[in-house]
Amino acid sequence: MADRNAYLRYKRNEKLLIYWITHTSNSIIHSSPSTTTAPLNATGKISLSSLVSLSKLIAEHLKPIPAPIYRLFQAILQARKEAYAVFQRIFASNGDPEIEKRNESHKHWIDQLTEAFIALGGDSWASQRNNKTQRFEDGEDEKVIFSNKFSSLPLEGDTNCEGQGDGETDSVDEASAKLKRKPVKKGRKGKRDKNKKSGGKQKTIKKPTLDDVPFESYHIIEDDSSLFSAYQMGAYTLLAQWIELRDYIQRLWRHVAYDGLNSVVAATLSNIATSYVDDTEYKIFLDFPGHDSFETVTKIVTRGDPNKAAQEMLGFTLDVTTENETSVDNMTSDIKDQLLLYTYYNLLDFVSDFQMTRSGKPTKNMLAEIKNWDPMFNMKQATHKEQLKWLRAYTINWLYDLVNVFSSDIIRHEAMRGQNTTLEKMDWSANGRKNDRHRLFGLNKFAGEITMLAMQKPSTDIRSKILPHHVFQLQCIVDSFAVSRGWTPIPVKSIAPAQNFHPPRDIDLFMGHENKPGSFYHSVNMLSALLKKDEQQQGNQNRHKPSAVLLTELRDDLKTRLGERKYFNSLTTIPPSRFSGTNSNGLWDYSPYLCGMGLIEALELAYSLGVRILDRMWEPFYFMHLYRVLVQEGHIQQDDPMHSFMKSQQALRITEHNLGDSNLRDSKPAFVSLADKTGARGGTHRRRITQTTLDRAPLSFFSPKSLLEVYREANWIPDRISDGELPLGSTLARLRIAGTKRVTNPETGEVTFESTRLVKGAKADGMTDESLMQFTWEFLGMERTLHGDVWLNDNDEAAHLSLCLLLRMVTIDIARDVAGEGEGEDHPLSGINYLSVAFHFAQLFNQIEQRLGVREQGMALTRLALKGEDQEFLRVIAEEFRNSQVEFKNHVYWKGLKIDPSWLTGSEDDPAGRPCHVM
Repeated sequence: MADRNAYLRYKRNEKLLIYWITHTSNSIIHSSPSTTTAPLNATGKISLSSLVSLSKLIAEHLKPIPAPIYRLFQAILQARKEAYAVFQRIFASNGDPEIEKRNESHKHWIDQLTEAFIALGGDSWASQRNNKTQRFEDGEDEKVIFSNKFSSLPLEGDTNCEGQGDGETDSVDEASAKLKRKPVKKGRKGKRDKNKKSGGKQKTIKKPTLDDVPFESYHIIEDDSSLFSAYQMGAYTLLAQWIELRDYIQRLWRHVAYDGLNSVVAATLSNIATSYVDDTEYKIFLDFPGHDSFETVTKIVTRGDPNKAAQEMLGFTLDVTTENETSVDNMTSDIKDQLLLYTYYNLLDFVSDFQMTRSGKPTKNMLAEIKNWDPMFNMKQATHKEQLKWLRAYTINWLYDLVNVFSSDIIRHEAMRGQNTTLEKMDWSANGRKNDRHRLFGLNKFAGEITMLAMQKPSTDIRSKILPHHVFQLQCIVDSFAVSRGWTPIPVKSIAPAQNFHPPRDIDLFMGHENKPGSFYHSVNMLSALLKKDEQQQGNQNRHKPSAVLLTELRDDLKTRLGERKYFNSLTTIPPSRFSGTNSNGLWDYSPYLCGMGLIEALELAYSLGVRILDRMWEPFYFMHLYRVLVQEGHIQQDDPMHSFMKSQQALRITEHNLGDSNLRDSKPAFVSLADKTGARGGTHRRRITQTTLDRAPLSFFSPKSLLEVYREANWIPDRISDGELPLGSTLARLRIAGTKRVTNPETGEVTFESTRLVKGAKADGMTDESLMQFTWEFLGMERTLHGDVWLNDNDEAAHLSLCLLLRMVTIDIARDVAGEGEGEDHPLSGINYLSVAFHFAQLFNQIEQRLGVREQGMALTRLALKGEDQEFLRVIAEEFRNSQVEFKNHVYWKGLKIDPSWLTGSEDDPAGRPCHVM
């Protein structure tokens, strides 16, 4: 997975460099013991001074030095110089001796690294290098470092050791796995070893070597000062990442409120952003255990004085246009807002206040501060202090409702049983023993973590438990509503509130509480009625019971828990909503974020159930066969929307690929064999849906997962999604293709792509190496246009695409998956009402059977059609097919919702479209 965080790339490059330095110097020391007194390295750790001396040793014995080593040195030096420049620019006039000491530590590192670089001949190499014309094949750097480049030099004292052949290790993962292997220790058998007589040749104890060192352990030894500087670098890059991500997520929620962007799209990207912050903080702080809390990070950044630090950062971190009404206080507050400090303090105060009584009610002092909150507050007409006060009241009120609703079922259950609940010892996590996974659609994990903090004993210090991704997610929750009221990152640029915006808007369209045709609610009712009618006609009241039960249970669960939540007012342990003065359903109605997250989970459940119902019906399978026969016989044209839809979804893929001959009449044996897998409507082979079918079980005819499911299984990290899970037409798949290893023929200049799964798929669709190369340069051109060459990696530009642009590309894919309207790659998956599709097919065949005066003859219909002997028979079927034709968009939950490409880049007119200047 590509390291999109500057600090993580820096640490990765350091490990690669030290790996090469230690292995190469060990080989030289072993082969020429008389010319050097340097000891062999068996730990993978070296000091800065040793780095210099070993570089000089290598320069004496190895020429030329591989170019990738110089590039690693340059990348590490560049990272250190940039960090040093940041600290110099921010704190140059501070006068703090401690800060000056740490800056000197940075400078010492830079000087020592530069000396080692020059010792290896780096200055000479750099002067000859042409940055604008020199190109390197993808993966060359790591291939050189991990390959046996120095086979002429014995390794680690064993002339026959593994790895001295001609083979090369092509990937860092393979090499890392090899390095991690350790000798297997043989256990003793009883007392035989104890009583065994000594004698004979004794085994020598093997000395530790670099072969025993895992790749992750290679690093430069740091003292306390340099260790602190490294932590500072990590903290600043984490800060830079959450500023960049928040800036983009804010823009998406603004488009939800003002432009009609589907909230599922913004919520999905919010999940992705939060997961990246979580993943980055985990990787950075592996090196600093116990120092991963939000408070520790911000204390390092601000040195414990946020106000003073904000003043020092003023004009450096932000691109703020000074206007007449802009005060220094406003700009300082804006910087503190980018540090997420206001939201953090609000979270701390909420937890502390909740712990006081753990009754779900604010204390008297807190109530005086947060009561009379006005949901119609106009940001544009308020001062910055008024804005902050309003945001604080909203945040704390909303958190009270969140914890009360999330904990209500368990507290109510315990109260009914008459048990005294030890709140601080209860497992409140989303996967806890007493967890109902639909307690709060979409936010179970976050709600569980906040509830756990709030339910601790009074005055419990929970600051070490609050991690950066917790605060970041809460900030996104607050932003999603604040932007709809006109809030912007720059206080003086607040705008008018969004007109007629209702956060549950997309939930209402999905559910169709008024029983609107095409909605989830309507489709469940219609399909359930059809199943009931079939049971009555067949005289079997349990014929479709499993399916009917699942349909009604999911419908009722979504109806009562998605978008609205009734409080248990009869129980004194469950207080009324903090928003009761204006809207008792304020938890949902005042949170676009919660509505979007809940809708993600609802869509996944609806998709899973709908696809499995379709997969177990014979009608879609027979429809595809009959349609092909009717086209071949000339009764209909190939323009049926449902046929195009089924093909685009790879539905009935066995029908399309395994029946072979274009003469459908010769396909009868294959058809009968496949038909046996579905069974007839009245046959004993008809498969029924049980509760377990909502889990991810193999499907017979429908192959694709929804993109939401793919992202969830990857924990919302796009880089973790395998190539096989990506639709070929997705922007993420195209990005992967652009980053695929390429080889240039030195004689012809012809470029060929490595034959990966995605490249094979692209070529199967008609693309060539030449068109793939053209496409790659278009991708990289877009990145350069947006960010400039400084963001790009020399030899793997697409793989190291900036995180901001990656999210922009992913947004296109998610928007298509949720609310696409076109054909092929623009067809949505998550946004399709598959229950509506199932009802369409069932109703179609009911009409055909009534016209022909037959029942339970689905397979017979298709067998007769394959024969093609009764043209009147085919004419009737064709007529019903034409009569049943409906536009594809009739089966999409959200009709007419599109995404404007300009939303992804922002504009001068967009108050959130300013560039995000970060460290």
